Parts: sequence; structure tokens; C-alpha cells
Amino acid sequence: MKSNEANVPNISQRKKREFELYVKKNMKRGYFSALGILGSHDAAMDISQEAFIRAYKNFNHFDSNKNFFTWFYKILRNLCLNFIRDNKNRKEDVIFENIISPVSNSLQQATEEKELIQLLHESINSLSTEDREVIILKEFEGYSYKEISEMLNLPVGTVMSRLYYARKKLATKMKLVTE
Repeated sequence: MKSNEANVPNISQRKKREFELYVKKNMKRGYFSALGILGSHDAAMDISQEAFIRAYKNFNHFDSNKNFFTWFYKILRNLCLNFIRDNKNRKEDVIFENIISPVSNSLQQATEEKELIQLLHESINSLSTEDREVIILKEFEGYSYKEISEMLNLPVGTVMSRLYYARKKLATKMKLVTE
């Protein structure tokens, strides 16, 4: 047996097809979740791919009655946090151009919106990883409190509290920059 084959679980063809569908459905979400935490396009690509590999290796442990992305996100988040810990000195900013883009038709409005997006970008990047993560999950990716609670393995009340304080910090940072 080859060493690579030793790491691949014995999964039925049906389970392989099921996993493939989950990957197709959640690939972009996984990437943007990693991007929101890590702030680096390249790192988000690498980590989200590694998370899918690990999810595949552990797919026999997945409870199909549960939400796949919630289960997957725990793997992804742990890999992201490990990456941050291992690369503390290499901080990159989150790139929001792929998440938010100006929608105005007039050049002046588009310019003002672009400046506002840049301000938001800088303000979010200045938040702690924990605050940035909860803001991105709720405000940019649209997860419910319950979903975030499951993803972060926290009580719903804690998620609501963290989000409340993260929003306050973000508002303060945006206000300071505009003054």
C-alpha cells in the first residue's frame, strides 16, 4: 500500500458522490470564510483546500443529519487559527473587493462608495481576529446566530454579545477615521 493511500478513508462510491456535491456547493463559502479570517487570498485558497482534504479524510464521522458547512467550518476555522498562530509576524489585510463592490451608476457616487468600502476595509482589518470573524460571518456571509453558534461552538447568547461589541468597535473605528 502506498503511503498516500493509507491516509484516504474507505468511503463508498455513494459517500464520495455526496462529498463531491458538498464540495461544489460550499467551495466559495469555504474560501470566503477563510479569506475573512486570514485576510490573504493565497492563504485562503490553500487553507480552504486543506480543510476540504481533512473533511474528506474524516467524512465517515460526519452526521448527515447535520449541516455540512457547520461541520466543515470547524475544520476550516481550526486550520485558519493555526495558520495565524504560525504566521503571527506576517499580517495581511482582508481584501473586501470580492465581497463588497460599488453599485452606483454615477462616477461620483461610485467613487464615494469605493472610499467608504476602503474605510470599512481598513476598520475591519484593525479588529481582532475574533471580532472580525463574527462580523464577517453575520454581516457579509449572512449566517444566523444559531449557525454561527454551531460553527464557533459557542452559546447563541455569547455570539450575540460578541457581535454587539464587535459592531461597536467597528463603528468607533469608522467614526475615528472619518473625523
